[in-house]
Amino acid sequence: MSGGAAVFLDRDGTLIEDPGYLSDPDRVRLLPGAATAVARLNRAGLRVIVVTNQSGIARGLLTERQYLATERRLDELLGSHGARLDAHYYCPHHPDVTGPCECRKPGLLLYRRAAERFGIDLAASWWIGDRLRDVLPAELLGGHGILVPAESGGPESRQAQARSIRVAGDLVAAVDNVLADSG
Repeated sequence: MSGGAAVFLDRDGTLIEDPGYLSDPDRVRLLPGAATAVARLNRAGLRVIVVTNQSGIARGLLTERQYLATERRLDELLGSHGARLDAHYYCPHHPDVTGPCECRKPGLLLYRRAAERFGIDLAASWWIGDRLRDVLPAELLGGHGILVPAESGGPESRQAQARSIRVAGDLVAAVDNVLADSG
């Protein structure tokens, strides 16, 4: 499977519960319907790639090794439901600690790396996340963004709608949108 569209997913608050600065793999919990949604994308032949900001690493709240352990646990949980991620990309920086970088969302570096690695058509791709910064790269790269906000009708939802970014109730509904438009 090379070329074509991909679906870029945020991790915390989109795929898994967000307890804040997750360092313990035993605390990784899939959100309802997340595994089924990822499996549906897999069956549709779309690459599924996680891109996540992990500023807790820069802040000293977790180590890179701890982050990687939570990444492996996410893969195990999805795999037990017949779902898989094609890749994980993460930004370990925070501008207040490490200075600016190009990989912190909504920066484009990690998406460009994924596109180069997998031959992804970014303009045909999708961005799904619970924060506006997760989906803004879609605007910049010509793709499609879907916000799945933690707070329905909150300020991020209103900002997304003002920018013509779709808003969905959860990852399952966002994937319904992707598959309806990709089919």
